[in-house]
Amino acid sequence: MTTAKHQVVVVGGGTAGISVAARLLRKGHSDVAVIEPSGKHYYQPLWTLVGGGQAKASTTERSEASVMPKGVTWIRNAAAAVEPDGNTVTCVDGATYEYDVLVVCPGIQLDWDKTEGLQGALGKNGVSSNYRFDLAPRTWEFIRDLRSGSAVFGMPSGPMKCAGAPQKIAYLASDYWRSQGVLNDIDVHLVVPTPRLFGVPAIADSLDAIAADYGITVHTNAEVTSVDADAHKVGVTGVGEAGSDTMLSYDMLHAVPRQSAPDWVKSSPLSTGEATGYVEIDKHTMQHVRYPNIFSLGDAGSSPNSKTGAAIRKQAPVVVDNVEAFLKGRPLDARYDGYASCPIVTSSRAMLLAEFDYDLTVTPSLPVIDSTKPHRGYWYLKKYGLPFMYWNLMLKGLA
Repeated sequence: MTTAKHQVVVVGGGTAGISVAARLLRKGHSDVAVIEPSGKHYYQPLWTLVGGGQAKASTTERSEASVMPKGVTWIRNAAAAVEPDGNTVTCVDGATYEYDVLVVCPGIQLDWDKTEGLQGALGKNGVSSNYRFDLAPRTWEFIRDLRSGSAVFGMPSGPMKCAGAPQKIAYLASDYWRSQGVLNDIDVHLVVPTPRLFGVPAIADSLDAIAADYGITVHTNAEVTSVDADAHKVGVTGVGEAGSDTMLSYDMLHAVPRQSAPDWVKSSPLSTGEATGYVEIDKHTMQHVRYPNIFSLGDAGSSPNSKTGAAIRKQAPVVVDNVEAFLKGRPLDARYDGYASCPIVTSSRAMLLAEFDYDLTVTPSLPVIDSTKPHRGYWYLKKYGLPFMYWNLMLKGLA
């Protein structure tokens, strides 16, 4: 028994879902529904600055109702299953919605329990994470209160949202400790699962120099796999043949959880079938590889781009153009080239803007500035320009 039918059903009212819904309405589509349970909407990129004492958490939160495009049917519910052969989505309360086209963008799942001991340690005794709205202010408290000892900043293996965030907070913390004259008394460790700090060599070179300037010990090909809160130690496990196992003690720990597609997506016919279970799409058209009337974008899609808001900004118009083409029986001509940008804050005054595509080719928006090196101007873009664009242009389908 179908509860209702809509021409386009969008699963998820985050950055991707709202951007797509707003663009569809602007193109004259009147029967668009968004399935989203949350009453709050967050601008997550600023959580790094909250954790670094550079912004207030309250400025990152607005009501979901305030960003929901006028004219959209808001289904305040959580998706639980999809039946692509029957063109239906079922929600947790059993309500079922039929669609002509489905856009799947429920975001990413934070698997806190996949790091042994982490869940119970969060928010106390120096352990925090900027990946939660309520914990980002705690990160700043722990940074501010640390005057000596050791600090560990970890990054998990596998796809994750904003892969630069785990190291940005290490640089902000080190910059603060230096300003307080205590950096030399703090042993700072940055643990990353990759061979270098970034996949683009020119940017990795810049970040190597920044980490060295702060005196940060960088552990590559490694990840934090366990937290022993009582002993104030983390287990670090090698990734690949080049990695090795060790234990690090901490007085302050910034932890980032492993991440995957939401469980209901993993277990659905839409999934890649891999452990992380993202929605299996063509990386250029964003159309599902098996179900032509299903599209996906944002963090839940399998496209191998960096999972950032900037990627969504380029994906949303492609999805909307291709949804229109599908509905009209035309070829899907719009293509996404893998563009993503990762603003990497390197101090309380500077930032470098890593912009690149699927080929890891640097694709700067402002060619006059060397985006692989930190600049003061980018810092203002991060703190003021990008949030303004997000709330006033992107979520309204204008950018």
